[in-house]
Amino acid sequence: MSTNESPEQPLLSPGKVFAQAVATQGAKASVEFSHTITEAFPGFKRRPRIAVRGLFKVVKAEGGKVKYWHETPPQSPPTVQVEDVGLRPEAAFEFHTDLATLKPTTAWIQVPPALLDDPETLATFIDFRLLVRLCTAENQALARGRGGDRVRGLLETPGIARLPARSDPVSSLLAACDRVEQMGGSADGILVNPADYYRYFVGKGGLLSDLTSMGVRIARARMVDPGQVIVGDFTAAATIFDSGRSSIRFAQPPAGIFPREGLAVCGEIHEALVVHLPTHFYVASLV
Repeated sequence: MSTNESPEQPLLSPGKVFAQAVATQGAKASVEFSHTITEAFPGFKRRPRIAVRGLFKVVKAEGGKVKYWHETPPQSPPTVQVEDVGLRPEAAFEFHTDLATLKPTTAWIQVPPALLDDPETLATFIDFRLLVRLCTAENQALARGRGGDRVRGLLETPGIARLPARSDPVSSLLAACDRVEQMGGSADGILVNPADYYRYFVGKGGLLSDLTSMGVRIARARMVDPGQVIVGDFTAAATIFDSGRSSIRFAQPPAGIFPREGLAVCGEIHEALVVHLPTHFYVASLV
């Protein structure tokens, strides 16, 4: 089943669409969406917290592969002396192209059988549990996905430098922001573990207000280890290539997903994260 989307009518939530499919197909229901359902979590309408994908620019990608550009420091000794390289390190960068493959990110829930006859409750269960788990899975993929048959995240991207801690966490954070700008970028995004956000940054003078006024977006996610923060030019230095395709379906989960047997539903999106300028991201130790 595919969704029937009309520009004149607001989209039904993914949960409502799936509940309608269950009403006619039962436990064999499967729905394809022509949008990315992690953007459709109803909680985003009122929560100030952004997902990791909200730090990046997102580009619609047709097909399963996309061509992209990226830059690296010189891979071999330069043949000529580059002017002003001491002032502008990026002047010596080398230019490359490559192909990225869009890969799936999935999440699972088990549906209590009694919900199959209760479309309204089933819809909210899908919207507020499956979509939350899928957003969490996407956060994990974008932050620390290992690649292979899945998305490769920032922490697994070659060329992203690590910075030692400074005298205190705020100094460590701001030093990383400075390093991004010394490389020719703008530190427009921060990815931090909630434990560090609340321990070191909330209530510390005007730090968060200053960052907000500068246009810096902060995403809080458990996918960054406590004591670390990722700072970067998320707008210019990386892109999420998004298929705009999603699905929700009953399926048999692989081993290790649930502690016991049950009726399972899978949500899935397809995307790739490419880092054009790994030199414009830093993983900084806070303490």
